[in-house]
Amino acid sequence: MFMERIAAGLKRKAVTKCSKWAETYRVMGNQFPGPWGWGQHPWLYEIHDRDAESLIVQKAAQIGFTELALNKSLYTMDVLGLNVLYILPTDKDASDFSAARFDKAWEMSPYLSSFFVNVKNVGHKRAGSTSLYVRGSRSKSQLKSVDTAFIVYDEYDEMKQSNIALAKERQSGQVESTQREFKLSTPTIDDYGINEEFKEGTQEHYFFKCPCCGRLIELLFPDSIKIIGDNKLDPQFAETHYICTLCNGKLHHQDKPKFLKPRGLGGSAHFVPSHTDRAKQSFYVNQMYSTTVSPVKFATGYLEGIHDPTKQTEFFNSKVAIPHRVAGSKIEDADLIQCISDYSKGTKGSGFHPITMGVDVGSVLHFEIDEWYIDDLSVATEELSENATPKLLYENTSSGKMTDFDELDDLMRQYNVAFCVIDAEPERREALKFANRWWSKVYLCDFIVSQMGRTITYTPEEECTIRVNRTSWIDVALARFRKKKILLPSDVSETYKRQIKVPQRVYKFDNYGNPTGVYESTSADHFAFSRVYAEIALQFAITCRQTQDIYD
Repeated sequence: MFMERIAAGLKRKAVTKCSKWAETYRVMGNQFPGPWGWGQHPWLYEIHDRDAESLIVQKAAQIGFTELALNKSLYTMDVLGLNVLYILPTDKDASDFSAARFDKAWEMSPYLSSFFVNVKNVGHKRAGSTSLYVRGSRSKSQLKSVDTAFIVYDEYDEMKQSNIALAKERQSGQVESTQREFKLSTPTIDDYGINEEFKEGTQEHYFFKCPCCGRLIELLFPDSIKIIGDNKLDPQFAETHYICTLCNGKLHHQDKPKFLKPRGLGGSAHFVPSHTDRAKQSFYVNQMYSTTVSPVKFATGYLEGIHDPTKQTEFFNSKVAIPHRVAGSKIEDADLIQCISDYSKGTKGSGFHPITMGVDVGSVLHFEIDEWYIDDLSVATEELSENATPKLLYENTSSGKMTDFDELDDLMRQYNVAFCVIDAEPERREALKFANRWWSKVYLCDFIVSQMGRTITYTPEEECTIRVNRTSWIDVALARFRKKKILLPSDVSETYKRQIKVPQRVYKFDNYGNPTGVYESTSADHFAFSRVYAEIALQFAITCRQTQDIYD
């Protein structure tokens, strides 16, 4: 027993690299049972031993990177003696990771079983003087309660972005030279989240020698795949295969462990950076490299997405590992240009048509005032949007602080606004005061996630407040620019045009596997939402106009 302990100690001292640590102590199950190896995920080898303050991975789904993140976390605790904070999008994700990833690794590895002294707590695993904290990104309080040197952000794009800076602050008590971060995610939107981080780094792609011509190549969609047949039901579709982009030679799927073998293990494959002068190291790997996803299965995902925007987005984000925008998912310059008319901003209404105002509350107030030309007043209220065209009379930002609502009072009187809808947050109290000053003409608006379309519901426990489906109303408000169903002044501000173009409709599957669309923004979008609130206000402006004699 004494000699065994000495041998174990010597073996442990010989482990100085993360890759060696994984080979020595990790034991895998299910699909790849036995000691950790590199045959199924050869691209992971090199990144195991990269040591940079910031490592970024823009990746496809199901190609081993979460196991890499776990290995780097355990190595950091065991060899470097530092605490680790492992962050996932939600508390449920954190709980699932703790049970499905960490607990399984702990159970299968005798070394890890002896290393950790307390693993019962889902969010806190203790090993001697070091700790592994597993947290969801939604809770500020949980992120505040830890002190760590190494942080993993797993599925970075799905996280609550406003809390990321808070998580980073958890490193402030550590020696600067020990601070490390590892961000990995499938991408969503261009220049957002992991894609923005990737572009700021070295942008390294995994290259290998073509087994046919011997030249260095990589696998990229669509150039590296040859899809045989017209559709997935074609008998020849089964012959779909990958090819060398230089010699067109066939790359056999079953030979991937050979030609993708890293040069550190006797192969030729390695990451090639696009930029060598950047401290942040970033990597890209798509699902074409996978040893478990055949070219036929990969191509099936592409074909299924041709006419289905949700599957199309899923294919490019999760398989090709690149940001993707479905046609028509955001407003373009051409959409705005076709709506510009020959009049100037600040024009007063004609007095014959209802006028609405929408207000978005940020560091300052952003507002839009519209005069509505309605084709047919006899249509049902929910169909008004299709039968009306707004003329943008005025858009601007308030000159005061965001709690200064006096300017809104002046605009209500100056433009004879029939109805106004204002963002309920973050200044709910001030917004409610404004609504009470204009009783029956102003509502506060809360966005909710629901399946109720454009239905507007009232909040009985809170006066002057409505709730609406966020996606449905953004759809209506922004679609006007594509349909040329809104008039813009010739001097509409560049800020207004820029912010209208920010929201992008992203298609994804919800927790129940149902396709859904949500809008995401990569920069300031205040005018886009003042446009939405002005749109919602039309529903009430018509009612006010039809009953004006009562108010008088």
